[in-house]
Amino acid sequence: MSAEKMEKTENVANGAGPYEEKESALSPEDLSEMLAAGTKEVHEKAENTQFVKDFLRGRIRKELFKLGAVALYYTYAAMEEEIETNKDHPHFAPLYFPVELHRHEALARDLEYFYGPDWKSQVRCSEATQRYVDRIHQVGQEDPVLLVAHAYTRYMGDLSGGQVLKKVAQRALKLPPTGEGLEFYQFDGIHSAKAFKQLYRSRMNELDLDVETKGKLVEEAVKAFQFNMEVFEELEEIGKTFQEDVLDAGMAVHGATGGDISKCPYYAAQMAASGGTAYVCQLAMAVLRHPTGQVLFASWVAALAGLAAWYLM
Repeated sequence: MSAEKMEKTENVANGAGPYEEKESALSPEDLSEMLAAGTKEVHEKAENTQFVKDFLRGRIRKELFKLGAVALYYTYAAMEEEIETNKDHPHFAPLYFPVELHRHEALARDLEYFYGPDWKSQVRCSEATQRYVDRIHQVGQEDPVLLVAHAYTRYMGDLSGGQVLKKVAQRALKLPPTGEGLEFYQFDGIHSAKAFKQLYRSRMNELDLDVETKGKLVEEAVKAFQFNMEVFEELEEIGKTFQEDVLDAGMAVHGATGGDISKCPYYAAQMAASGGTAYVCQLAMAVLRHPTGQVLFASWVAALAGLAAWYLM
């Protein structure tokens, strides 16, 4: 790599971001565009799983959050093990950013915070997570180019909606403002998530891949989303066995309003759209005067921002 190209790459990774022009020149045949289009439907399904919807509303059981971190640890440990093995593969090497992206060590610190120094003896890989892990190892050993799909699905999501989830979890679980328990969401090696995502997509689009291989990558990315949904569904089922220790820090949903539809945020939004502005303003002021209402409002705004962030990726 020339000195000029190295300098340009370093500037982008540090947030200088001269890749906006490349973004405007994207075509439907670019891998990043194919992946975004090909996973749109399954991505929406993943966002609408009950576990994710509850999370975005701030309705988080601490024990379930901890189990989610365990699932993430095993997933990233597997993916980053295969990435290290294949870091010189011509179809993955341009996407090798261990300092900027790798997460399993941060997750280990989060688990130590939640479970203590002997956390490894207290956790195990769940069945749904194991299926995800097995697939990652399979592609890493048999068809390493497919690691691109798994890296894209996980890391790009972490740099987008993951930042919103961090704020929601910190408020709902009353975690320290210094970041303990949430290091997974903190990317210290990336100064500008937007610029880095542009760099990453540009590197993906420059990979020398034929149309057939790009199609396989889209299929694999869809599988990655499906594996994630299986983990979410598993966590949801586990959550049903826990005592109700949900922190009421999220938005009310239909069926949880005691029959009063005016308590539903979606009803308020509908009133605003139909001209009931005064009503909504009164309702909003009443809610925001209450401390819990302030958290509810912040969680709702954070959720909407997270969904928008992914699509603006």
